[in-house]
Amino acid sequence: MRALVVLFALAVAAHGADWPMHRGGPQLQGRADMAAPAKPDLAWTFSAGKPIKAGAAIVAGRVFVGDDDGMVHAVEFATGKELWKFKTEASIEATPLVLRDVVYLGSSDGNVYALEAATGKLKWKYETGDKVLGGANYAKNPTGDGEWLLIGSYDTNLHCVDAATGKVVWTHATDNYINGTPALFSTGEIVFGGCDSYIHVLQLIDGKELRQIDSDAYIASSVAIMDGLGYVGNYGNLVLAFDPNGPKGSEVKWKYRDRSFPYFSSAALTADRVIIGGRDKRLHCIDRATGNGVWKFDARGQVDSSPIICGDAIVVGCEDGRLYCVNLADGKERWEYEIGAAVTASPAAADGLVIVGAEDGNLYAFGKPAAPAKP
Repeated sequence: MRALVVLFALAVAAHGADWPMHRGGPQLQGRADMAAPAKPDLAWTFSAGKPIKAGAAIVAGRVFVGDDDGMVHAVEFATGKELWKFKTEASIEATPLVLRDVVYLGSSDGNVYALEAATGKLKWKYETGDKVLGGANYAKNPTGDGEWLLIGSYDTNLHCVDAATGKVVWTHATDNYINGTPALFSTGEIVFGGCDSYIHVLQLIDGKELRQIDSDAYIASSVAIMDGLGYVGNYGNLVLAFDPNGPKGSEVKWKYRDRSFPYFSSAALTADRVIIGGRDKRLHCIDRATGNGVWKFDARGQVDSSPIICGDAIVVGCEDGRLYCVNLADGKERWEYEIGAAVTASPAAADGLVIVGAEDGNLYAFGKPAAPAKP
């Protein structure tokens, strides 16, 4: 077990101020290494020309994002200038994963693509049996060098693929679609929710299922992990906290229910709070230890966007066409920016900018880029 912990630690080494994947890192906690902008100052916009429902990745001065036309765009972080683009065969809703100068992302055409981060040149393509809407995660290869990618598909399988070659390592079948990004526990287990209503816990080495936890309704979002516990919302109007190693039948630690509306948003985590958007037009703050509600923020539309925590504030998009920034402490609004088109994509944040796409076909950057470090 200790070997797996070490391997996991290598895989999740600090990424500095970058935002290299869905929710920022392999435990999908949705926390940025920066404060939220004090005001919604628009630094730049980039026009993709088609709706953007995917989250962005930010690495080494570049921003990577997909759009509804199946185009992958790389733009300059400081200016929003396009650097390259790559066409897939169907829409993209998955957040890219950037690892070792390669961009990995799935498309609704059923393929996972590996592209050179500098040029957009195709390195390899891996075919699943159906569309891929969730982002990839990764872990250190426990049997050798390099990394393995972990990717869910609507073919009902979780796919483990060698990052260097695009060759399949193993697949694990479930009973329905897999929509979210799989997360990784520090002990090396993989965890994800499925549209079969189960939370699945697998071992990394061979994809063997260690446990299924019944959530009572299908799960379209990603599980967030902290301190050995998982947190996820479902379509049964619940947010759950669970312990994958708890005694059988008592893995669920608490259930939070407010109103009878489902959760599509993925949770963001702090040491003591769980923040999640709901289709009840609210952003919910829940006590991480007890599952009791702390506060609720009322938006004007469904909150399918997954919130991110930037210091003492939370930034989240909404289907009412606005980007909101609210206090972490009490949920009071700090500012809002009216984009005028639905924002279902999850924001990304790095080096002073919050970056989010909208269904008007634009990518927006708010804040001021941090000054380059002096040599």
